[in-house]
Amino acid sequence: MFIVQSYPLAIFFCFVTMLCWGSWGNTQKLAAKTWRYELFYWDYVIGLLLFSLLSAFTLGSFGTEGRSFLDDLMQADGRNLFSAFLGGVVFNASNILLAAAVALCGMSVAFPVGVGLALVLGVLINYFGAAKGDPLFIFLGVALIAAAIVMNGLAYRMARTGKRKLTAKGLLISVAAGTIMAFFYRFVASSMDLDSFTAPAAGKMTPYTAVVVFATGVFVSNFLFNTIAMKCPVEGTPVRPSEYFGGTFRTHLVGMLGGAIWCLGESFSMIASGKAGAAISYGLGQGATLVSALWGILIWKEFRGAPGASVLCNTGMFVLFLAGLGLLIYAGA
Repeated sequence: MFIVQSYPLAIFFCFVTMLCWGSWGNTQKLAAKTWRYELFYWDYVIGLLLFSLLSAFTLGSFGTEGRSFLDDLMQADGRNLFSAFLGGVVFNASNILLAAAVALCGMSVAFPVGVGLALVLGVLINYFGAAKGDPLFIFLGVALIAAAIVMNGLAYRMARTGKRKLTAKGLLISVAAGTIMAFFYRFVASSMDLDSFTAPAAGKMTPYTAVVVFATGVFVSNFLFNTIAMKCPVEGTPVRPSEYFGGTFRTHLVGMLGGAIWCLGESFSMIASGKAGAAISYGLGQGATLVSALWGILIWKEFRGAPGASVLCNTGMFVLFLAGLGLLIYAGA
């Protein structure tokens, strides 16, 4: 299988993760013109699972290093299989909430608040679960990113004057999504041998296998979580399951593309975690908040007509985020 052997390459993989995790929401925005997010999410989950299998049977099976996907899956013990599967369940619960938040308040708010909070809590959880990197710079980076989240919340509040009900609901769901999301990565990382992907301990999994089991957890749990979301939507009327089959081929393809983009980021993050460490790999990947905010502000014009103070707050958010991400990179160097 393919294994990252250097820290600079691991950092590059983390930046790819950042781009993927910060960009998949565009597919939801595209589909939203004719498609409810609850229906979009079924295609998203299918795309995620299919891409995880594609990655496992290609990068995860070629070459002479490590264990191939099928061999690795057969030797994995029940505890590690359950841990990666549970990571998928936890992620799915949080991501459905995040998708709802995007529908309510846009990418430029849902991602910085929800995913930004997940970054802060998740870095701490992953660091204490598998310490790697200079803790001083890791925690300083996290503190700057937390400040960036506050700046974005202020920017949104100023831009949405007179719409407090929508603001409160969107922000509350974003916070709930971020709090839950902070835990999924640790479950998946603990199922792998982060000290050696070349010769992982017996019972532990390689990143490729762990991502497939994770994706399976996402897919299976979606029958519970998304069914609830369809019957009790955060906005609009309940959605009937039969409506899913009324979508066009293009609409379904857009949703699957969104899942594939996110899974590419997840795969690269897990591959990089062996060299960069789980905390730094996760933290840099969740810098997706910066990418998604740029999409929301520059492309989708979600802050069009906002007052000057709101623009200044968003500018401050970007500066703080970049500084925080830079400290996280330095922490592992």
